[in-house]
Amino acid sequence: MKIRYLRVSLPALLCLGLLWTGQALAQAAPVSAPLPEWEKLTPQQRETLIAPLRDRWNSDPQGRSRMLEHGRRWQQMTPEQRAQARRGMHRFEHMNPEQRDRARALFLRMRDMPPEQREKLRDDWKKMTPEQRRTWLEQHRPKDDPPRP
Repeated sequence: MKIRYLRVSLPALLCLGLLWTGQALAQAAPVSAPLPEWEKLTPQQRETLIAPLRDRWNSDPQGRSRMLEHGRRWQQMTPEQRAQARRGMHRFEHMNPEQRDRARALFLRMRDMPPEQREKLRDDWKKMTPEQRRTWLEQHRPKDDPPRP
C-alpha cells in the first residue's frame, strides 16, 4: 500500500481556512439572516475569524510591523479603494511566477512616481513588445532582486 503525501502551500491552507471559517459562520446563522455587527458576534464566531490572523502574526515576528501597517492603511481606504485592492490581490494570486516578477518590478518603480508619470509608464508599457518589456525589467530591477535566467 502506497501512502501519498499531499503538498499544500500556505496560500492554499489559508484559503481552505477561510472557506472553513465561512462555512462555520454560515452554519452558525441562517443564510437568509444577515450576520450581526462585530460586537454582537459570539465569542466562538470572533475566534473563528481571528485565529488565522493570530497564527500568521505568531509565526512571522519579522512581518508584524508590515502586517500592522497594512491594517492601518486598510482602515484609511475608502470602500472603492478596498474593492480595487481586493481585485488587484485576486489578479496577483492568479499570476504565474514570471508575471508576478514583472508586476512587482512595475509596482516598486511606480509607487513613488507622480500620477502623470505613472500614467505615462502604463501607456508606454502597453505599447512595448515582449522583448522591450524584458529589457525594461532588466534595467529597472529592484536592487535586492537577483537577475533571472
